[in-house]
Amino acid sequence: MKKSILLVAAAISAVTALAPWAQKGPVPEPRAVAPRGPLMPQEQALASLFESAAPSVAYITTERLARTGLFTAEVAQGAGSGFVWDAHGHVVTNFHVIAGARSVSVSLDAGKPMDAKVVGFAEDYDLAVVKLVSPPAGLKPIPLGTSRDLRIGQSVYAIGNPFGLTRTLTTGIVSALDRHLPTSEFREIAGGIQTDAAINPGNSGGPLLDSAGRLIGVNTAIRSTSGASAGVGLAIPVDLVNRIVPQLIARGKAPLPGIGIRAVDPNLAARAGFTGVVVAQVVAGSPAARAGLVGVDRKTGDVGDVIVAVNGRPVEAMGTFAAELDRAGIDSMAELTVVRDGKERKIKVKVIDVQR
Repeated sequence: MKKSILLVAAAISAVTALAPWAQKGPVPEPRAVAPRGPLMPQEQALASLFESAAPSVAYITTERLARTGLFTAEVAQGAGSGFVWDAHGHVVTNFHVIAGARSVSVSLDAGKPMDAKVVGFAEDYDLAVVKLVSPPAGLKPIPLGTSRDLRIGQSVYAIGNPFGLTRTLTTGIVSALDRHLPTSEFREIAGGIQTDAAINPGNSGGPLLDSAGRLIGVNTAIRSTSGASAGVGLAIPVDLVNRIVPQLIARGKAPLPGIGIRAVDPNLAARAGFTGVVVAQVVAGSPAARAGLVGVDRKTGDVGDVIVAVNGRPVEAMGTFAAELDRAGIDSMAELTVVRDGKERKIKVKVIDVQR
């Protein structure tokens, strides 16, 4: 035992002798901080943009029941981003952030979580509105811009909560415009914004801003094989958001443009070699019926009309068809290019709200 103690003591003495940090003597003073001038103009502008917008950005957490077996379930937690829409406590986010939630909490400006309730959602646009149960005073709605005059190459800024890391700012440019964003089954949003600003899980529902600090889009998705940012982020254009959100607040749902048809499953249509929307059935009394559209013959299985363009813009499947109807707008007249028995014709059809 004594031999072991002596060996340990000798080892410590040897290390101490070799380690400069163990030598006795005065401790040097910390190094002086090198002075610097003011931030560069672009740095100051970006810092000011963040400081102005961050209080309007929400960190949204949800709880939902996730089935684990035939008769069992567990509580699953989710997280996403959002932003203050108005002084009444309405907060906008993505539908997929709150889908199936039994409870929703909202934190603003790194504050404590506040209870919120869902007041409306539109799965087809991947948008939802929640309302703070007890809105605090001094809520700061995020300034609204427009997506109508965006240009590829202009600077954009995303604020959100990627991977649960709150109040995160990423920067980039508008990489492309007029992307189609898949939402609910067989539907897409037209006019999507593509950006290389880092968008990651948790950014969903957060704002995409222009250099004036105005909302120009709602970050909704990334295109990546790994699930992490790969320089291709997608956002819902603000002009669409500004049309849908007031409807969600007032009615709890948004108008859904259509013409009164049911389409063949796009996967089946594609496997059969069709490009476009194969009309399966026409609703009686609908604009499609009045325009003379014909669906699949139930007795023979023969295909009737296939819609291949709307207002001169090609449609490959139901997703792009729905996006083009949305672009045309409810109560407008849309020109459809239709093929039947190999013959192409053009017809005018009124776009209606199929949810009325």
